[in-house]
Amino acid sequence: MTTFQGRNYIGGQWRPAAGGRTFEQRNPAKLADVTGTFAESGAEDADAAIAAAYAAFPGWRALSPQARKRFLEQSLGAMRARRDEIASIITNENGKSLREARNEVDSGLREMEYQIAEGLRVCGQTVPVEASGTLAYSTREPLGPVGIVTPWNFPFNVPSRKCTPALMAGNTVVLKPASLTPRTGLLYAELIAAGGVPPGVINCVTGAGRAVGNAIVADSRIKAISFTGSTAVGKAIQLQAARNLTPTQLELGGKNPAIVLADADIDRAVDEIVRAAYTVAGQWCTSTSRVIVVEEIADRLTQKLLAAVRGIVVRDGTAEDCGMGPVCGAQQQSDVLRYIDEGKAEGARLLCGGTALTGVGYDGGCFIAPTIFGGVTRTMKIAREEIFGPVLVVLVVRDFEEAVAVANDVAYGLASSIFTNDLKHALTYMERAEVGIAHVNLMTPMREPQLPFGGAKESGVGLPEAGSTALEFFTHHKVCYVKYR
Repeated sequence: MTTFQGRNYIGGQWRPAAGGRTFEQRNPAKLADVTGTFAESGAEDADAAIAAAYAAFPGWRALSPQARKRFLEQSLGAMRARRDEIASIITNENGKSLREARNEVDSGLREMEYQIAEGLRVCGQTVPVEASGTLAYSTREPLGPVGIVTPWNFPFNVPSRKCTPALMAGNTVVLKPASLTPRTGLLYAELIAAGGVPPGVINCVTGAGRAVGNAIVADSRIKAISFTGSTAVGKAIQLQAARNLTPTQLELGGKNPAIVLADADIDRAVDEIVRAAYTVAGQWCTSTSRVIVVEEIADRLTQKLLAAVRGIVVRDGTAEDCGMGPVCGAQQQSDVLRYIDEGKAEGARLLCGGTALTGVGYDGGCFIAPTIFGGVTRTMKIAREEIFGPVLVVLVVRDFEEAVAVANDVAYGLASSIFTNDLKHALTYMERAEVGIAHVNLMTPMREPQLPFGGAKESGVGLPEAGSTALEFFTHHKVCYVKYR
């Protein structure tokens, strides 16, 4: 089998990295399987991509939103035609099941459809003023070249959510995909280009964040940065971007709780929690990682969770019966297993899973058994830090008030759920939850593209993605006064 040879996409051309450096990407289900070699870019490559975006900006900005819409609709058509191919590449790079990968592609297409339509409504307002004979109005205008840095857990969906509003608003883009999923990022850029956008409107540069990512963030020609990833990296980006007063949109980590009260539909709660905790091997930023349950139903809920989790079929993502694939790479597997060891050392009870899976079908891959901890207290690391893997912790509380306090008692504030049939408790929690997205009787990752998506506390900074705020982030407001009489 010929190994895929990936190159940067800069100014409408496919180019190797300066100096010809490359790196390998490996299938997390079979680490011996090299899925491709890719450009190991550095500052020189980032500079070339930024220069191309800078040169293309005046022409792209001058187009009407309707003209930009026509280009991106053609890109959408190209993506739909290659849906299964995109999903297969996601599975080979990320490890998630083909079903999950197809769902990701479909979700990304919905994000694009919504933001393309929203881009036709980038408008200001006309207002009456005290000065007679004066017309006063506001407009929203594109910023210029923008940097978009995307993660490996949703390597197609997130570029769709970020690049579409940036492009519809009239900006040009330098995309930097995660090094674990470079081919998906390159394919996304290729499919945007397939819509016929002029050279330099979309550029994609692969390589390590320390080299190419830092160069993009630090460049004064870049007029905004949108990043999804860890809180630690997000903080570093915020500090670096501040030197140029570059606006940032940071979607960061989470430690997402699901509260279950005594009056909840327990079977529904279990279904939603298990789906939220183990889909994509728990590598959603909005995955449920904490179950906070009142003591009177704690045993019953835990037993039902265990029965459901023990039924998850862990396989290579290409297998038809795959219920959960591997985690995304050897480092990710090592990090998750380290947290499991720390949980045991802290005195938490390992109720199921807790090990790397080995044997036929697992050897040479990054598989971890779906894991549940009981006997967890709110001060333990596994109850406070983002594990980003198939690990669920169960905390038992006395009542609703303690449940809310425990749910909010972490540094993160991305997503949360409460399971209850009590309207007072449901609405009170919606009011008091310190998160960017809250749910009643639904899983923590549930969201729709027409509403904003972002976190509170250490889970996010800047205007949220998606919804109407997506385009707002990629524009600035200009107010105009015209004395005509």
